[in-house]
Amino acid sequence: MEYKNKYNKWLKDEYFDLETREELKTLIDEDEIQDRFYTDLKFGTAGLRGKIGAGTNRMNRYTVSLATQGLAQTITSKGQEAMDRGVAIAYDVRRYSDEFAEIAARVLAANGIKAYLFDDIRATPILSYTVRRLNCISGIVVTASHNPKDYNGYKVYWEEGSQILDNIADEILGEIDKISFKDIKSMDLEEGIQNGLIKIISKEIDDEYIQKLLKMAINEDVDKDIKIVYSPLNGTGNIPVRRVLKERGFTNIIVVPEQENPDSDFTTVGYPNPEDTKAFEYSAQLGEKVGAEILIATDPDCDRVAMAVNNSSGYTFLNGNQTGALLINYILTQRHEKGDLPNNAAIAKSIVTGDLGKAIADKYGVKMFETLTGFKNICALPNQWDISKEYELIFGYEESIGYVYGTLVRDKDAVVSSMLIAEMGAYYKKQGVSILQVLEDLYSEFGYYNEKLISIVLEGLEGQQLIGRIMKDIRNNPIHEIGNMKLERTIDYLNDKTDAGISDVLKYYMDDGSWYAVRPSGTEPKIKLYIYTKGNSKEDSIDKINQIEKSVRSRMESVK
Repeated sequence: MEYKNKYNKWLKDEYFDLETREELKTLIDEDEIQDRFYTDLKFGTAGLRGKIGAGTNRMNRYTVSLATQGLAQTITSKGQEAMDRGVAIAYDVRRYSDEFAEIAARVLAANGIKAYLFDDIRATPILSYTVRRLNCISGIVVTASHNPKDYNGYKVYWEEGSQILDNIADEILGEIDKISFKDIKSMDLEEGIQNGLIKIISKEIDDEYIQKLLKMAINEDVDKDIKIVYSPLNGTGNIPVRRVLKERGFTNIIVVPEQENPDSDFTTVGYPNPEDTKAFEYSAQLGEKVGAEILIATDPDCDRVAMAVNNSSGYTFLNGNQTGALLINYILTQRHEKGDLPNNAAIAKSIVTGDLGKAIADKYGVKMFETLTGFKNICALPNQWDISKEYELIFGYEESIGYVYGTLVRDKDAVVSSMLIAEMGAYYKKQGVSILQVLEDLYSEFGYYNEKLISIVLEGLEGQQLIGRIMKDIRNNPIHEIGNMKLERTIDYLNDKTDAGISDVLKYYMDDGSWYAVRPSGTEPKIKLYIYTKGNSKEDSIDKINQIEKSVRSRMESVK
């Protein structure tokens, strides 16, 4: 068995440190050994992401070193200028994040490539900004975003400040395939600093970034006394989000004390994903106590943000589609009114994001583009438009609570998004209108859009194989009728030619304007079902969701 051979090699080879070998000795569950070694942790356009631990299918110092050596060889192949431009490196609050970031810097330096290493935790959007600001050839952020505490990850950016696309990922993977662990170069940290190959970055970058965000404000004539409870969920957002709101003049920002400071175990939340309303438990309790009008939470690396709004009996949690539509409506109405909406303004969303935002954009003559999932694809558009000047991206978003305003950062940015959410709430408060009323008005004008995301976790080798069989079954045998809804058209993004690109995503449009999509997650052991309906009322749209969910889940569960 190949996995057992790999396990025994790691167990006996003194190249792997004593701590790693001792960890492997404690393993008694054969399934656990198989899961750790049946494959190599895949390097893709999301970089690396996986559970922390010893093994080829785990995040550890060796898999991080190997990925970095592959990146280094890719950069070296592009010449001395690319090597001199260097790589910016940031990291979040997770276990081993600081160690993995330092390892990456040391490997790059040993390969003659300059590394700019942050002196402490940083929000992911600051890394994106830094790549552009320092004219780096690449960037790395060590984070597993919103995954549970047992995970970590390693995302790679290219010179535009956005995550790498397939072409660069394939180059790096090709280099990784050529090398073994013993080919990895490494330099002592102090030696790298002394010879100028490793530079420690301090707060000067943060200062620039915040000042530029402040200039992106749309309205100053708002009620800055609005009361907001904010939680960074023990992540990197605490300092930049609080700072930008304070410097904007918001005077009533209350931070959840239990979730203020870094905690790699995420003790109070477990699954630190603000997309999950359970992550707001402490925020809602504090909000009720202090009378907060809005709750805001950012994920651990502060690239995604969610919100809740007070109502007569507590808080209404808004999903990514609702928040995105509200922000689009706010940005477009205000900039249209001020007369500074560009003639070539564009918005971009993923193919599994809802259509209410498009309806609002159409009203203002703003072009809506659709891309494959992932901000690497959304931000590929402004990267192209930097050259062509054909369009100007004013907003990009995904249903998974990722948003970016403008093009300062080429990734989702929860710092500027938090600033905009606070400003939007403060604007409507001064107008005497609640955010929930604005949302209802949008439904009245454009139709009642509703949505539901179902994620089915299928871990391990068997889980991956089952996901493949489910996708094959649904692809080859589409459901032609659900209740009174009939299948109108299908897009298979793996086999059909579209402007969005190629990906293993299936999208089914029904004849009433509803649709659903199925895809494997690119970062987690899940298959995802996205359901979107448009009804005459809330009840009508929910009924359609229930019908689609029942039909599609039944099909999925029938696959063996």
